[in-house]
Amino acid sequence: MTHMPSAADPPAPPVPHVPAQPGPPPGPGSQPSAELSSPPGPPARRSAWAETTAQLRAAATTEPGRLRIIGAVLAALVVAFGAVTAFEIADRASSADAVVNRSQPLSADAASIYRSLADADTAAASGFLAGAQEPPAVRERYHKDITSASRLLVKAAANTDGSTDSRRWIATLNEQLPRYTGLIERARANNRQGLPLGGAYLRYANQLMTTELLPAAQKLYEEETARLDDDHGDARVWPFLSLGLGVVAIGGLVWAQRRNYLRTNRVFNHGLLAATAASTVVLLWLAVGHAVARAGLDEARANGQESLKVLNDARISSLKARANENLTLVARGAVLTADGKSDKYETDYTSGMSRLTASLGRAGRLADDGAGRTPVADAVSAASEWKNRHKDAGETDRAGDYDGALAKVIGSEGSTGQCFDRVDAALEKALAHEQAEFTESAEEGLGALVGLSIGAAVLAVLGAVGAVLGIGRRLSEYR
Repeated sequence: MTHMPSAADPPAPPVPHVPAQPGPPPGPGSQPSAELSSPPGPPARRSAWAETTAQLRAAATTEPGRLRIIGAVLAALVVAFGAVTAFEIADRASSADAVVNRSQPLSADAASIYRSLADADTAAASGFLAGAQEPPAVRERYHKDITSASRLLVKAAANTDGSTDSRRWIATLNEQLPRYTGLIERARANNRQGLPLGGAYLRYANQLMTTELLPAAQKLYEEETARLDDDHGDARVWPFLSLGLGVVAIGGLVWAQRRNYLRTNRVFNHGLLAATAASTVVLLWLAVGHAVARAGLDEARANGQESLKVLNDARISSLKARANENLTLVARGAVLTADGKSDKYETDYTSGMSRLTASLGRAGRLADDGAGRTPVADAVSAASEWKNRHKDAGETDRAGDYDGALAKVIGSEGSTGQCFDRVDAALEKALAHEQAEFTESAEEGLGALVGLSIGAAVLAVLGAVGAVLGIGRRLSEYR
């Protein structure tokens, strides 16, 4: 039975508070309690790449997000296409410009240096044969050749690439040319006094020309011609990277428009259509422009450069042959070949004429029109007559008639000198024609690339803007 407490019952005594006692220290293997552990640090942050990837994945799950990604990719492709096209075409145009305005002119100047030096040597020998009273025309021709060679050397030194061997050959020519002219003046001074020493000086000058000056000029010509070939090859290389990017960019734009059509039944998106049109224009311009430039450079090489090389070789051979022909009479059998059996200058004359005949035959086959074939045919005819007259002069000399042989070599009527002049004039005319053809074709090739680099960049920017606006128009439908 429960009783209600009454007022008479005393109150219960209070329970004393006993403070909690600390437990024993944790052992070495025990874990600290939750109350004693340090507060947790901030959660570990992901890298920027991981966050960006996560955001892209999240965006790709929605149509607006997918559209933004597609727009960014399309704009990047179109801009990359334009930038790479501008870069590659600028490089091709630079090489084509070098062909027209630097490499080929330097190659032609190097050939002219060789021709001037060889012609100066020929003129010096002809003047010596004329006796103490050197003809003014021969003297003027010699000075004109030396002046031309000196001027072209200065021009070549100013325009050639300092990293090539051309500098070394130019330095050799500049060093040896004053020595040569000094020897020629000594030969002339002795010849005026009737001293036999003049012939020795002339032969020494010719030896310096054939062993030092002309080989250096030949090396300079080969170096500049090799650089011309390099520039020509660089200008002809197809811009494969640009063409590939163009195809990819247009393919991406077509895919985006097809996707848009399948999802909305809208046939055209004006922005994407404009971007596709701009990219297509750039791609066609690139392909057609480079094809035209390549064709022009190939024509310049086939119809101009190859013919120029062969004609220069022919002219050099004729100059060498003429110099050796003159020296045959100057030396009068005093200089023999290495085996001691034949006259050195007569042997060199025969070799030079053989090379001349071969070069003229090849030049005739390379000539592609009447204006090119006619002077070559004239040179062939004059060279053939030159051989006959030289044979006649040699027989006269061997018969003991030195003066008669001299008249048949340097005389004003019926001499081999007249035939040489006809050959040289015909070759000069042929060279001028082929040079004009080369320049015309090469400039046409260069012209096909003008404006393409800037045009590609501008159209690419417009195409990228069109792609962004086209995708933006679709995005506005979700707002």
